[in-house]
Amino acid sequence: MIIETHSYPRAAVIGNPSDGYFGKTIAFLFSNFRATIQLYHSPELKIYPQALDITSFNSIEELVDNVNMSGYYGGMRLIKATIKVFYDYCQRQDIKIDNRNFTIRYQSNIPLRLGLAGSSAIITACMKALMSFYGVEIPKPIMANLVLSVETEELGISAGLQDRVAQAFEKPVFMDFNKATMEKQGYGNYEVLKADDMRNMYIAFRKNLSEGTEVVHNNLRARYNIGEKVVLDAMHKWAGLTDAYREALKKDDQQAIHDLINENFDLRRSLIPISKGNIQMVETARSVGASAKFTGSGGAIIGTYTDETMYENLKSALNKEEIEVIKPVIVDK
Repeated sequence: MIIETHSYPRAAVIGNPSDGYFGKTIAFLFSNFRATIQLYHSPELKIYPQALDITSFNSIEELVDNVNMSGYYGGMRLIKATIKVFYDYCQRQDIKIDNRNFTIRYQSNIPLRLGLAGSSAIITACMKALMSFYGVEIPKPIMANLVLSVETEELGISAGLQDRVAQAFEKPVFMDFNKATMEKQGYGNYEVLKADDMRNMYIAFRKNLSEGTEVVHNNLRARYNIGEKVVLDAMHKWAGLTDAYREALKKDDQQAIHDLINENFDLRRSLIPISKGNIQMVETARSVGASAKFTGSGGAIIGTYTDETMYENLKSALNKEEIEVIKPVIVDK
């Protein structure tokens, strides 16, 4: 029997990047793209390389294009590290798993390096497949921690919990990463929200603007660690925006939602250098009346529009700049 599992890209709606700084955030998954794992019993444990792992190129230009799109590392390291973390967790918890081997394949059409959590989607789908194959149940908050540890501890990738929590719960989630709570229970307080409350949202992206999370977060982390006041104040402000956004959702206050999304980006812009191309995406979206902010660390934006006329104007304005616009299909399993 072939086990097939999926995970999806994450859109940070409000609060980012405070998820790594004991703040608050709201995020959801959308199924317009997905990462897929296929796993089945086999005599030997085998991992099949996929498009991200190619090592043969027709030219130097093709190699450079591949690096620009996929980075220097493919998905094989993600799969290997996930298997190791899963095994180590079972050992620590004295969970007995049998000696069966498996073959594993992965595929993903999630646009890379756009702040959409494509790497953690592969890891999450892999973790889900391993849990199914060996009959192991892992609570969602713990699963999110394990997926994060694959990247931060095993692979040394800068990352936060937000993406992994959304991908573990597979619903829109309000996340409170209060420091005392995190230290006490090892994870934050997570509240599932209603997908139906998140109306008239769009996501737009231009692949050649991809920056990668570590480009932005490394500098911000250093400033946070030394206690730079403007950074600490911003983290507090982002948490407040998240609380306000949750209340606006409950009241269906679309104007407040619009304003809070814009304020989230404006605060970020005051704190971190942002590339001209990324600023252009936001300003173009706002020029037709839509709200706009990053979905993550740059390369893609998210926001709201009031009606179909505004959405068509938004598409037209962004398409002229070779920016793709989609309506996210919010995952609500």
